Amino acid sequence: MSIVKWKRPVDGRTESPVRYSAPFGSLMENFFNDNFFSGEFSTAVPAVNVSEDNDKFSVELSAPGFNKEDFKIESDNKMLVISAEHKTENEEKNKTFTRKEFNYGSFRRTFSLPDTVNDEKIDARYENGILKIDLPKKEEAKTKPVKEIRIS
Repeated sequence: MSIVKWKRPVDGRTESPVRYSAPFGSLMENFFNDNFFSGEFSTAVPAVNVSEDNDKFSVELSAPGFNKEDFKIESDNKMLVISAEHKTENEEKNKTFTRKEFNYGSFRRTFSLPDTVNDEKIDARYENGILKIDLPKKEEAKTKPVKEIRIS
């Protein structure tokens, strides 16, 4: 299958066609992929950013469309388990028809926690579609500042 796009010349000459060829299957896959028909909520695994500084590890998980009550975060045997489930029902009534839509979204992510994490002080918050989790380090795991030793 070929796609034809007309290229408009800069110098005022007539337009000329430029052909792009792509296998039919790949075009159909792009059209019918999971993202094309996904509704407000998706069952895909959300993207996660993990960063580290001297005091903690930070996890940011992109999950727009959820409420903070939809999340469940567990620390179990050096594993951090983040899951969420959200269900909505929208009903619209009109004189001639009734439309009812169901949306469902869920995911589950599991991370191994290093021994340096103090799992008693894990903190989480949900702001503007981003779930933010702070994993504080144990005191002995924090990098100590350089100490100059004087020679006597």
